[in-house]
Amino acid sequence: MTDDRLILTPDDVDLARSPLRATLDAPTFVLGAFNPGLTRLASGNLLLMVRVAEALREPSDDRHAFALRWTPQGYVRHAFSRETVDMRDPRQFDLHGGPYRTLGLTSLSWLLPVELDAGGERILAIHYEHAIEPAAPFQQYGLEDPRISRIGDRWYMTTCAVSAERHATTLHTSADGLRWRLEGIVLDHQNKDMCLFEGLVDGRFHALTRPLGELYFAEPPDGAFLPGPSINLAASPDALHWKPDDRAFIRPRRGNARARKLGGGTPPLLTPAGWLLLFHGVEVAGQVGTYRTFWALTERDDPARLLHLEDEVPVLEAAPPLTAPIADRMYLPSGVVFSSGMVDIGDHYLVASGEGDLACRLSRLPKSLFS
Repeated sequence: MTDDRLILTPDDVDLARSPLRATLDAPTFVLGAFNPGLTRLASGNLLLMVRVAEALREPSDDRHAFALRWTPQGYVRHAFSRETVDMRDPRQFDLHGGPYRTLGLTSLSWLLPVELDAGGERILAIHYEHAIEPAAPFQQYGLEDPRISRIGDRWYMTTCAVSAERHATTLHTSADGLRWRLEGIVLDHQNKDMCLFEGLVDGRFHALTRPLGELYFAEPPDGAFLPGPSINLAASPDALHWKPDDRAFIRPRRGNARARKLGGGTPPLLTPAGWLLLFHGVEVAGQVGTYRTFWALTERDDPARLLHLEDEVPVLEAAPPLTAPIADRMYLPSGVVFSSGMVDIGDHYLVASGEGDLACRLSRLPKSLFS
């Protein structure tokens, strides 16, 4: 295996086995198969939990724009008047006329388990029988961006659940990493990129969180930081009930344009030097910005204490040559790498990322990079 490659693309997903096929009477395609969670199974094999964004082939007609939605009775598409929407983004449309920004989604995301060999060299099985689809009203527009942490003899997976009710973080648990149970909402509205540490600290679960808001308050003009989305910490006795840490953690720093917006990437791994985590920093550019992967190291017994922060020189950037063979499938500018899982493979870490919101990328990073 090379140090960097795509392991799964939209063409590898068999939509005949999609959970939407049971009830949706409309043609669809795979907009993206990306942002995978990554973990090691008890067998030693690896598991990617892939976000599959399944989109309507005809998201609009002369009079309407259509949104996909799950209901207890099955999957449906809702029609909105073209006069009330802005459809410049292929993933969604803006609804006009309300007091708040409101989106309709032309795709719906579900999760597909993909089993790899122990070194991440090849795909062994795609477990459609264990696909995870919406199961509750708070997931009516799908499940996004899974992160998996193996803690003790159980697996914990957070996802972002999207609905008109709320934009929340949910938790699934598993005894084997393949069969998952939905535990429900653990963080409420627009708290994204939740990543559980892969181990307990002082007998408690710990997690990275990233709350969003409609506004932020000004820092002093000569302050070291900027207002905006940042990475926080929280702790829990049971992984269900979370208390935010009172201390600030990783914030956007003044003068660093490469990490103006921050969010958790991989669940923190315990190393001899402390907890190692990868996170994304976003540079404002174009429609969605440029996403890069940076890293930090925190104290073993006090995760809020940063030992090292690298938020200027990325360990991963978007790699357009990787997606060149499927360039006809690109729907966003090729400036996004979104790292979402990491496992130890000896002298290297294997990092799973979404490349261009399109495909799953695996990268081998030498451990010496983080010393």
